[in-house]
Amino acid sequence: MTEPERDEGAQFELRTLARRSVPAFIAIAVLILVAALAPGLDEVRDLLPGADPGWIAVAIGFEALSFASYIVMFAPVFCRGLSWRRSWQIGGSELAMGSIVPASGLGGLALGAWVLHEGGMDAGKIARRSVAFFLIKSSVNFVAVAVIGLLMFAGWFGVDEPWTLTLLPAVMSIALITAVILVPRFDPGPEPDGGASRATRLIAAARRALIDGTSTAIDVVRSGNVRVIAGAIGYWAFDNAVLWATFHAFGYSPAISIVLMGYLIGQLGGLLPIPGGVGGIDGGLIGTLVVYGAPAAVVAAAVLAYRVILFWLPLLAGAVAFFDLRRDMPRDGELATCEADAAAAAAR
Repeated sequence: MTEPERDEGAQFELRTLARRSVPAFIAIAVLILVAALAPGLDEVRDLLPGADPGWIAVAIGFEALSFASYIVMFAPVFCRGLSWRRSWQIGGSELAMGSIVPASGLGGLALGAWVLHEGGMDAGKIARRSVAFFLIKSSVNFVAVAVIGLLMFAGWFGVDEPWTLTLLPAVMSIALITAVILVPRFDPGPEPDGGASRATRLIAAARRALIDGTSTAIDVVRSGNVRVIAGAIGYWAFDNAVLWATFHAFGYSPAISIVLMGYLIGQLGGLLPIPGGVGGIDGGLIGTLVVYGAPAAVVAAAVLAYRVILFWLPLLAGAVAFFDLRRDMPRDGELATCEADAAAAAAR
């Protein structure tokens, strides 16, 4: 094993992961303490003890289904024919890592990339498929906002809202989707020569991964793989349903359109470099949902319950997958010949 490979593996050792998880645990604890002790939040504190346990159980069930949906879509993108156990081990570990590392799940994909590399998969394939997986997983949200925003603007769905909260988000989502579709038209450029600097080689590799990965994402979606489509939609829909259920736990029934539109903008806060996204996602969700007219105290209570579930369930379930993976890492080129579903279909 080379020195870079040893360094890469070291960051996923148990002791290192335990140290990296400390800021996330502190952040979630601070969030709970703020809700419990901060002045001006008396109404929120009054609501929290009255949460309906039945609805909280429903919310936990929805998060479990979201977790399962991630695992369902994992194999067809990365390795067609990968066993369900391997999909559970790698996908579940990624979700656990995503609970403690910021940047919208990219930390989890880094863990998955290391495992796939240990299993013999080529680094270029890993980079392309990681980009493809991230784009497919994220695209459902933007497509939903485009469709729902246009329907709300036309008055065919949800409550009446100004165009800035309906048409504008829809147009911005459509613009982003269009930009992603156009990415494969760009030339990845020539390979850097042997004397190029490390920075030049990294930039060239990132550009190539983005362009080829976007093309792979489009091909995988066009292949019509049921697991990919159902998994991507399920991962998004069930996570939205968690938030919807936590609102009901506090006796409020928001229009589903408000939950769906508020979800996208709130999730953008997860891109901030904050442990576990704690604070970024919460602030985005609370601010957006209040702007859409939901009562501030109920929003704060519902989002707090949502975030606790979103943090703990993937972390605990994913930890089981991670320990199983550590006992049985893919070795001896097990994943060297893996093909994505679209690549295998094209070869036939």
